[in-house]
Amino acid sequence: MYINSGYHNHSLIDFKDKSRPLIVGSCGTYRLSSHPKLPTYRPKGRLDFQIIYIAAGRAHFHFDNTDDDTVVTAGNIVLYRPKEFQKYEYYGIDKTEVYWVHFTGSNVKNILRNYGFSDDQRIFHVGTSLEYERIFKRIILELQRCQEDYEEMLTLLLRHLLIIFHRELTRKRVLKNEYLDHEMDTAASYFNENYNRDINIEEYAASRGMSVSWFIRNFKKFTGTTPMQFITSIRITNAQMLLETTNYAVNEIARIVGYDNPLYFSRLFHKQKGCSPSGYRKLLK
Repeated sequence: MYINSGYHNHSLIDFKDKSRPLIVGSCGTYRLSSHPKLPTYRPKGRLDFQIIYIAAGRAHFHFDNTDDDTVVTAGNIVLYRPKEFQKYEYYGIDKTEVYWVHFTGSNVKNILRNYGFSDDQRIFHVGTSLEYERIFKRIILELQRCQEDYEEMLTLLLRHLLIIFHRELTRKRVLKNEYLDHEMDTAASYFNENYNRDINIEEYAASRGMSVSWFIRNFKKFTGTTPMQFITSIRITNAQMLLETTNYAVNEIARIVGYDNPLYFSRLFHKQKGCSPSGYRKLLK
């Protein structure tokens, strides 16, 4: 097992200090290869904040109680707040490599929020990067050497680390949003082009590699309606136009917009417009 760490004023005691907005207390790294297990158990947590970056392998976290077991893999960071229950283990069999940093200050909560760390989240996916490791190693070295203005340098290095974490979090969020927008726009266009055909929502979602529940939930966020409500609205709107501009019989209009059952079509039209199709046509006259 490889271990390297550095501590503020060479003290291993955690502390809370609000004399400055952001203060680095300690930083270190563990790399397991053959050591069977490296556990941490702090039932009352710590006084400071802690970020753990999983650089390789994986780690086991028990966030709310000792029975919970959340496996966090490489490319993720775990954020602990002050006085939060802490229990986690690293195993040699997983070839786990982690970097950690403890910090405190008068404005930590706002700083973390500004860098994209929401209050209700513990795990953040930032990917793996040698740049992360270089900054962690630089922080460790600054804590070990304690050169002139090292506390200010530590703050700058930690902010640098938080900024590049934030950039990665933002990039992934943008990519995710672009994917969602594209998929929902594609679905809306497909439904517009094929509204008068028999559309199976489950089959459509599967054809795009999505679960039906995920698709319906996100389509509603995108359009304000479920897929079937969206299709029904298009059908009834086009039926309304045909009633206004043609002499087609109601049965024929129902078929044109996608309903084989005229009675079912009439019920839907009445629910949407407040009157039957024939009643709507009479109102126009």
